[in-house]
Amino acid sequence: MAKSIIVEGKTSTEAIEKGLKELKVSKDKVDIKILENEEKRSFFSILTPRVVKVELTLKEEIKENNYSKEVNKEQKVEHIEKEKSPFTSEEIEKINQNVETFLKDLSEKLPNMSYEITSDTEYVYVTLNGEDAGKLIGYRGETLNAMQTLLSSIASKDLDKKARIILDIENYRSKRKSSLEELADKLARTVIRTGKQVTLEPMSAYERKIIHNRLQDSLRVRTYSVGEEPYRKVVIVKK
Repeated sequence: MAKSIIVEGKTSTEAIEKGLKELKVSKDKVDIKILENEEKRSFFSILTPRVVKVELTLKEEIKENNYSKEVNKEQKVEHIEKEKSPFTSEEIEKINQNVETFLKDLSEKLPNMSYEITSDTEYVYVTLNGEDAGKLIGYRGETLNAMQTLLSSIASKDLDKKARIILDIENYRSKRKSSLEELADKLARTVIRTGKQVTLEPMSAYERKIIHNRLQDSLRVRTYSVGEEPYRKVVIVKK
């Protein structure tokens, strides 16, 4: 059934405008019916305030579109909340099994590699070590990040939400974090000295966050990101 509202005004125009504002639609999106016309006033109603009642009925297609938007919005919020919710012990066990199966097969192909899997209620941490493992880091961690994405997909098998995997190889992430923090400090000093902004090369969300976190308490510079993935960059500017 189409949604209808009844609104009042001193004139039909005023009542219609109030109704459109309440429904948040334009005039062509509703059917309008005048319930009480301002011209039909009796002798005894002359001294009473003029009130015109108008019924606005939302056209069916608009109602359906709005309903779909609300449903999509609710589903999106529900999906995000589900993605962020802690894993149950059963889910963690399943994730570990999926990761273990993959890494066991991988280690047979890379004999000089060992692995360790640990977890909490939010993340599963995978650490690879050994000569063969080092080959999986790639240029500035590109292969490592791609492998982390792959592991997340594998770990999510038979689950109704995505597994959150943090992969590290040969302690690369800790070393990379230190070098990025040093870079952030150095570039911040350059921006303060020259007054000119500095744009870094494209980085992953993980690495951009390291830069942002390092400079977030600075009183003299601020950071923000520009561009689209996977070419999103951090910009450092003077406050």
